[in-house]
Amino acid sequence: MKGKRILLGVTGSIAAYKSAVLVRLLVKAGAEVKIIMTRDACEFITPLTMSVLSGNQVYTESFNRETGKWNSHIELGMWADLFLITPATANTIAKMASGICDNLLLETYLSARCPVMLAPAMDLDMWKHQTTVKNIRLLTEAGVKILSPDSGELASGLSGEGRLREPEDIFNSVNDFFFSHFSLNNLDVLITAGPTYEAIDPVRFIGNRSTGTMGYRIAEVLAARGARVTLVSGPSEAKLQNDRIKKIEVESADEMYDQCMQHAGPARLIIMSAAVSDYKPQDVSSVKIKKENSEKEISLIPTKDILAELGKNKSAEQVLVGFALETNNEIENAKLKLKNKNLDFIVLNSLKDQGAGFGTQTNKISIIGKDGKVTDYTVKMKGEVAVDIVDFLMPSLKK
Repeated sequence: MKGKRILLGVTGSIAAYKSAVLVRLLVKAGAEVKIIMTRDACEFITPLTMSVLSGNQVYTESFNRETGKWNSHIELGMWADLFLITPATANTIAKMASGICDNLLLETYLSARCPVMLAPAMDLDMWKHQTTVKNIRLLTEAGVKILSPDSGELASGLSGEGRLREPEDIFNSVNDFFFSHFSLNNLDVLITAGPTYEAIDPVRFIGNRSTGTMGYRIAEVLAARGARVTLVSGPSEAKLQNDRIKKIEVESADEMYDQCMQHAGPARLIIMSAAVSDYKPQDVSSVKIKKENSEKEISLIPTKDILAELGKNKSAEQVLVGFALETNNEIENAKLKLKNKNLDFIVLNSLKDQGAGFGTQTNKISIIGKDGKVTDYTVKMKGEVAVDIVDFLMPSLKK
């Protein structure tokens, strides 16, 4: 479970004390745990206890009055590999099934892109009530995995079904989920990201405005789904949160070419999102070029075409995805690149679209396949765009 990111939701049940033991088990196994507690949950176990056990801040409200900032339910949902809600009360289950959104936990559930798992805890009659049965069915149909409660002594003094599973049992279910049900478990992936810098002299270079954010976010989504990801990155200030991603830093197009050729062989999926320079200076000065009162000409020569080389050498099992950033005739140019480079798919950005391109936190894409079909998406945060891209590619990776 090392490196897995688990968002734990705790609701207002007497069984909340068991969540402390569960956190210890998850952390000991190498998982990173962040916790959301409802207001009622804080009556049974303190946020301080959970913060100490997890080593992270505990979130209880949408608005943090101490910092004066909002706790982003979107960021929490995007961060997690799994949203685990335990104990889940009848009240929270009913709200989840109905789409009610009146606390941070429910806000996060409605915006989470990761799988959701919940372990109910309530009295026997509440668990058996037809309303709860209906709500559990609705959540199951929505893809939520339910860890059905145990039978035993209940807080009411009755004995029967409704008792929260023991922490060790919940831990084992989470462990089984990650290692048995992760959709891309052990799939080898190669991704490129960021710009390349082509030296003019020791100080100056030719580059572009790419930040690398899109490629980094795609790498995170793939790693969260169990893939073994190698990220070849040009100069970028983007950060990785998953330490299982193997990052190789390069600067020039030639360096990126060498690393891609070295790591492409075993990769089942190759995503070339880097903005590689098309040209580089023919001659690179070994000393800084001084300014003179005359024109200076720099001769440019083409860089190695990494995408074309990968397309020429790709195996029948490999899926090769390119990116195209266009300013005019977008669809036509992207389809031409798709064909000429022997790609399976191409992700198109247009600088004409507001919120797309370099230097933004959002993006707007279209994905084009070999069959010429164009799938358009709306403007979204780049983390959400990364999920869209991976979701789109999933059927091709299962063949």
